[in-house]
Amino acid sequence: MNAHVQDAPAESFGERLNPAQYHAATYGMPSSAGFSAGPLLIIAGAGTGKTNTLAHRVAHLLLKGVAPERILLLTFTRRAAQEMLRRAERIAHSYMNVSGHAGRLLWSGTYHSIGNRLLREYAQVVGLEPSFSVLDRGDAADLLDFLRQELGLAKKEKRFPRKDTCLAIYSHRVNSRQPLAQTLEQVFPWCSDWCDELTQLFRRYVEVKHTQQLLDYDDLLLYWHILVQEERVAREIGGRFEHVLIDEYQDTNTLQAQIVYAMKPNGVGVCVVGDDAQAIYSFRAATIDNILEFPERFAPPAQIVKLEQNYRSVQPILDAANVLMSDSARQYQKQLRSDKPAVSKPVYVAVQDDQAQALYVVEHVLAAREQGTLLRRQAVLARSAHHTDMLELELLRRNIPYVKYGGLKFLEAAHVKDVLALLRWADNPRNRIAAFRVLQLLPGVGPATADRCLKVFEASGYAWPILAEYRMPATSEVEWSSLMELMADLMNAREWPGQLGRLRKWYEPQLERIYDAAKVRSGDIEQLERLSGQYGTREQFVTELTLDPPQVTGDLAGDPLLDEDYLILSTVHSAKGQEWDSVYVLNVSDGNFPNEHAAGRPDLVEEERRLLYVAMTRAKRDLHLIAPLKYYITQQSRTGDAHVYGARSRFMTDQLLAQFEQKAWPAARAAAIRALDTKTNVRVDAAAALRAMWE
Repeated sequence: MNAHVQDAPAESFGERLNPAQYHAATYGMPSSAGFSAGPLLIIAGAGTGKTNTLAHRVAHLLLKGVAPERILLLTFTRRAAQEMLRRAERIAHSYMNVSGHAGRLLWSGTYHSIGNRLLREYAQVVGLEPSFSVLDRGDAADLLDFLRQELGLAKKEKRFPRKDTCLAIYSHRVNSRQPLAQTLEQVFPWCSDWCDELTQLFRRYVEVKHTQQLLDYDDLLLYWHILVQEERVAREIGGRFEHVLIDEYQDTNTLQAQIVYAMKPNGVGVCVVGDDAQAIYSFRAATIDNILEFPERFAPPAQIVKLEQNYRSVQPILDAANVLMSDSARQYQKQLRSDKPAVSKPVYVAVQDDQAQALYVVEHVLAAREQGTLLRRQAVLARSAHHTDMLELELLRRNIPYVKYGGLKFLEAAHVKDVLALLRWADNPRNRIAAFRVLQLLPGVGPATADRCLKVFEASGYAWPILAEYRMPATSEVEWSSLMELMADLMNAREWPGQLGRLRKWYEPQLERIYDAAKVRSGDIEQLERLSGQYGTREQFVTELTLDPPQVTGDLAGDPLLDEDYLILSTVHSAKGQEWDSVYVLNVSDGNFPNEHAAGRPDLVEEERRLLYVAMTRAKRDLHLIAPLKYYITQQSRTGDAHVYGARSRFMTDQLLAQFEQKAWPAARAAAIRALDTKTNVRVDAAAALRAMWE
């Protein structure tokens, strides 16, 4: 192993890595072509320093003389890529004075952003123009909705799937590479009767997108996949990258894996990092098979390095997580271990019902706060977002601030979509979705007028002078003239800086006319303008923002500014990659863990096991699994006492329960608190008091 880094300061490089991390970071050897490495799979258990290890591997490649532009780093968020590169640059610079700008030359980002970058280079090969537009999820769904109407599918006697469901079906079929019938049968069985109609809809969807030079998220992967099916092109693209590093490989789908295999069929230089025990995104078409079958994809098989030293949690929590996963038949066996001992075990607590569960959480959260654990270092995790409803009411009643992960994306705000539509139309005159939205910003212009105007524009071959002569309603003449001037200004501008400022000057009067709370919305436009300074071109700004949007601050369920501290509420899926001192997992019972929809599908039941594992391994010091004896059903229309009794989760075996402190939170205690809260024995004539105010 030392031979791999004999010409580098081995005593310094990686001195803070454990042996397994060091082996993963330095795997490979010098060759006549540079630094060669066969396929490598790093199985990184929860909390084992995966990011640090991968950053050290990038730094090691730079130290070994691999040109930055010959490294491809694929992550699942742009922020993850940026963090990885910052760390790698810092490491490489500190050991061998590698330029601090080296990392910026890497090809790094999400699959979709890299696909976008490559497709603009190879656009003509796949029948695209380099100026194609990228649709966000909302615009893609709107286009499908328009086509549903056009094809008469929305007027069927039986209810046809809505636009968001249609988009989800299309996306799953594209990414899983399954036939549509199989996708419907396995994932959307309630839509199985519509297979022929959906085929017709998706065929039309593809045709319209191609005509208007539009690509949705999935097309960025699909076109990239089509591109590398041509062997010569695959060799050319694959040859550009000496090393391909992929983070969170357990979350990749079939399409993404096939792209990598096409570019690097022998696996040389391919390094993937992930944890099969955290594969929880099958609903997005991710498949655990990618990571489980990766070593055997190549001959000889890939080298496997396991990271099992956990730096996050105390050992009793890891003991429970290890036992939970020991019952999984298909996995990479690993035993997480920690140097952090603990006196107490994690807690498995039975409570009477949803309200008792909420009271238990609040009491223990406040107690932990009094003992020095900030609210924001505590999290409540749920299988589904609505499972926190009762708790949220209790938090509001107790005046405990909180935030809830999972709000609208920034790009889903209507005024932000307006601004981006203006930029997209300037980039791609054929983008009818963007143009249709822009025209309706004008006073007196509705869908019919916008449609007639665009038909003239399309018939002219997208000639802007002819469009500028179109007679709009008298109420919009002034704005129409200034809009055409703005569009000409945007298209003729050679420099990106300043364009968004000119656009904002035109848009703000429309914003004040169309929307409520214009001042608040204007702040979002100012934020967009500030963000724009981070990008070199308009196309890069619009595309990257579409592929990896920020969260809108106002979409948090609670306002953290009410207090300097706040409790975290999150679904387990949204909590992946996070960690807190104390974690409370709600509704740990059959029907939730595993979810009732997983019944009858062994593969989905195993994914539910992994979901509970992810929830448990978010905790650093204290873990509470809460099991209500009964809980209420809000989705079903029932009369009377609408509740079900919770059976013990099948995952909570006797062996696993032995790893927990088991207790029942006293029903008498919960009942007493409820009695104090409700004061049912007191009656106040509130109506009389209110009348008295006006006498």
